[in-house]
Amino acid sequence: MPYLCCMTYQETLDYLYHRLPMFSRIGSAAYKKDLINTLELCSSLGNPERKFKTIHIAGTNGKGSVSHMLAAILQKSGYKTGLYTSPHLKDFRERIKINGNMVSEDFVIRFTKEIDPMINVLSPSFFEITVAMAFQYFAENQVDIAVIETGLGGRLDSTNVITPELSVITNIGWDHMNLLGNTLQAIAGEKAGIIKKNIPVIIGETQLETKDIFIQKAKAENAPITFADQQRYVANWAYDHHQLKVDVLENSSRDQFHYQLELPGHYQTKNLVTVLESVHQLQKKGWVIHNTAVLDGLANTKKITGLHGRWETIHLQPEVILDVAHNETGMQQVISQLELMQYNNLHIILGMVKDKEIDNVLSMMPQTAKYYFTQAHIPRALPAEILAETGRSFSLNGKSYNDVHLALEDALTHAHKDDLILVCGSVFLVGEVDTARLKKNQ
Repeated sequence: MPYLCCMTYQETLDYLYHRLPMFSRIGSAAYKKDLINTLELCSSLGNPERKFKTIHIAGTNGKGSVSHMLAAILQKSGYKTGLYTSPHLKDFRERIKINGNMVSEDFVIRFTKEIDPMINVLSPSFFEITVAMAFQYFAENQVDIAVIETGLGGRLDSTNVITPELSVITNIGWDHMNLLGNTLQAIAGEKAGIIKKNIPVIIGETQLETKDIFIQKAKAENAPITFADQQRYVANWAYDHHQLKVDVLENSSRDQFHYQLELPGHYQTKNLVTVLESVHQLQKKGWVIHNTAVLDGLANTKKITGLHGRWETIHLQPEVILDVAHNETGMQQVISQLELMQYNNLHIILGMVKDKEIDNVLSMMPQTAKYYFTQAHIPRALPAEILAETGRSFSLNGKSYNDVHLALEDALTHAHKDDLILVCGSVFLVGEVDTARLKKNQ
């Protein structure tokens, strides 16, 4: 179907959602195992990805938080900063931002009209089109630098057509094994695909199983490699009014620095170390980033970039927290976070997608919690009844709900003011929570 010139913004989105294969809707069938379409799309646009500087970020977990923190710091340093992330929680335009402001609806309409002939020729995926859209938007608006988060993997990810100032790989964990490989080494090999010739690369976490994979790839590309957790470590941390206060010690100088993070999850301490080393490497390349910008960016990341869903409190008495953790490693971090929290009873609203390691995640969930099994409104969602049945085999007891709001309303009805309600298991489930409605009824 040709793109109609008079489409509204919503009609344009509907066209993109239904015309193009979308991973969040149909899963691995939307994954293109090469860069041909992206290269063709970029070429047709005059290679916009070559017209601005970039930072490329991959990893199993934490890459979204690291991307947003770095973008906030760069913006506070006075640079016009682009930010490309995925998926979105509420609004498609969250994926593409400049200085915290979402791409305009008019640009989405205009770009789709412009690229429509290539859509009919190439039959690209939804992700390939959004990557090209981001590059064109950043180029047209002459950003100084853009932080680009990979979607899935690295080597064959559509974003991997850039030559960045810096490559960052946060960590390696179990996710998307059907596409990336069944060992941590294989997954690391895919993520290592973003390492470019002569471009510095930072590995956030040193892991015995994957360390040599990165060293060998960096050596082959003559890329200077740094393991962030070998340069600095967290000496102390504490919660204070839904913020995280962290003391970081630098190994080289033994100097200690204090940071306050607007992203409060304890797991952000690992991401912080990665961000700080990234800033250091950018400074070495001539980017002017003062400590005041680092402090300000970290303390106000959510306000500056609009990041949500990372241990985010949306209601008090009882406390309701959203977290987009959805794989084995992410859930381990969430469970560790729960062990640090003070509450009376725990209520977990859980929804997952079909292509995750469901049993591995459910086996680690706390059996003492009351569960509300639900599902997002996407075809990939695991039906709530099946999730509940599987949960019972791991002694996780609760009812099933076909909508997250029904689950949340029931949890709020049964929870006491000193209880904790956690919504997790799927980015798409968290994205469907109507926080405005919840706050209105508070």
